[in-house]
Amino acid sequence: MLNITTFLDANMRRLSKDIFCCPETGKSYNSKEVLSIVSAIAEKLTEAGAKKGDRILIYLKNSPEYLFSYLAIWRIGAVAVPTNRVYTKFELEYMIENAQVSIIITDQEGAELFKKTPVAVYVPTDFEKMRTHPILPPALTMPEDLCHIQYTSGTTGKPKGAMLTHGNWLAALSNECDVMEYTEKDVYLGIYPMSHVGLSWGFSALYAGALYIMMERFDLENYLDLIEKNKVTALSGMPPVIHSLVNCPSGTEKRVETVREIISGGGTLHHEIWKTFHHRYNIPVVNAYGLSETIVIGTGTVIRPVDYETADKFQSVGHPVCFSEVKIVDENDPSVELKSGENGEIALRGPAVAKGYYGMPDETKKSFLEDGWFLTGDIGYLDKDERLCITDRKKDMIVMSGWKIYPTEVENVLFKHPDVQDVAVFGINHPHRGEISIAAVIWKNGIDKSKDLETFAKAHLSGYKVPRQIITVAELPRVNGWKLLRRELKEKYEAEFGEES
Repeated sequence: MLNITTFLDANMRRLSKDIFCCPETGKSYNSKEVLSIVSAIAEKLTEAGAKKGDRILIYLKNSPEYLFSYLAIWRIGAVAVPTNRVYTKFELEYMIENAQVSIIITDQEGAELFKKTPVAVYVPTDFEKMRTHPILPPALTMPEDLCHIQYTSGTTGKPKGAMLTHGNWLAALSNECDVMEYTEKDVYLGIYPMSHVGLSWGFSALYAGALYIMMERFDLENYLDLIEKNKVTALSGMPPVIHSLVNCPSGTEKRVETVREIISGGGTLHHEIWKTFHHRYNIPVVNAYGLSETIVIGTGTVIRPVDYETADKFQSVGHPVCFSEVKIVDENDPSVELKSGENGEIALRGPAVAKGYYGMPDETKKSFLEDGWFLTGDIGYLDKDERLCITDRKKDMIVMSGWKIYPTEVENVLFKHPDVQDVAVFGINHPHRGEISIAAVIWKNGIDKSKDLETFAKAHLSGYKVPRQIITVAELPRVNGWKLLRRELKEKYEAEFGEES
């Protein structure tokens, strides 16, 4: 028997301090209050007809309600289907149908959107009265029982719902606590969208009895204020956030002096940004690699603070976490394992790998192999120390006249130019070369240095890797402000540059 929410019962018995707070509402909750609120919501869901195995969609803004709803769904043995508030009605209808959702948890504004949807709607209210609600026993569930359908970001094709279990989540929380070395004295500041598996870092803080402070909306100045005010020790970040910290004014170091580690994931942390951040702040970056299908590092790899004596190249995502395995396979034949240093598709195997994609047997067969290996769709290699280095997404790789170009590799070089603030390299179709590469650049001080950057690229890259066009942009398209959407750049500029040689 395993119901992942039973860690709340254990914490309630041994901890009386606050374990969760939301600065925007000014509310804090101790272990017993969290479990009471979760129990109250779980009871309401049961009264609405929810039962073990039912899929329940969450459509809320980042909020305490979101976190409590997640846990309440798990408490009754149902299956959480988290969604992002930015999703359109069309996108939500696809997920409702694909996951066979029976209940939607939303707020009053969201309820208006689902007026004509033939699915029950529940709106949580008045948490203050729920703080003393009687504790509801957890449903009897097994490690292999489904508790979560996590939809991929949908950067290509229709979103796929990764089927995650109570056992998957136990592995994820255990591994994240191990990597972060959480104790009850830690203070974790979380900024990841609650619809994303990055929320697992917050759940793992709760699991360890640390204090989890959640930000409903990211704002850099508020982020720094919260770190300083709450003496944050463990910090969630992502490449754009770390990039912003690198560009903060002198004196910011003092504001983050209590932080002993910062998480990065969800996108490539470029070498120059990582190195500059480390030398300026002396805060180890926990550079993690995992996916929705593996609950981040439930099965994945990571650089830990103890690795820094030898991991001085600032480009690896480290070794596998506990019970996990990683290998590199041929992109066209996953039965062929590649040697150290050879680029290929990254495959992961371990306790948090999803059961497959919900309602998509063909897609499941392509990615989840019978021997337990999961084909990630990412390209990388293992270095001489058997550390994993990410090269790119398989679908982002550019093939120009037969030459393979990895955008991240090119970006890492372009980042070295002193006038480049941010850059994205992407491919567009070309009638003669198959594809050509384009670099979209945000310039420091707003001064265009395209010609100079082209010269720089030619001096530091093989000829075929040099972008055929350099364009100036004001911003780069990202999912939730962090995961780069090269596809959008491709679609926007294909017509303009596709015919040029």
